[in-house]
Amino acid sequence: MWGRIRKYSAGFVNSVRIEEPTGRQTRTHNLFEAAAAYVSACAEDDQDRIDEASAWVSPEALSFGVNELACRAVIALARERDESPRTVARALLGLPAA
Repeated sequence: MWGRIRKYSAGFVNSVRIEEPTGRQTRTHNLFEAAAAYVSACAEDDQDRIDEASAWVSPEALSFGVNELACRAVIALARERDESPRTVARALLGLPAA
């Protein structure tokens, strides 16, 4: 199952790359760069950086990247804390233990 998800993700990443419009040498951003910049800007409440990262990829691609970042973060925290991902996710959201 994870193999199919990775294969789909790789194809999706390659299909959503866009170029940043500038007068100098252009640089492409992928959805994971956009998601990382967007989430870190949200955490720091930096609206200018939020707007910039939002413009790098389509809203759908950004949503996918943010979701992937959240999954990876919860898994990493769960491993670090030796808890289940469900327990960590609920704790991060301030929800009672299930």
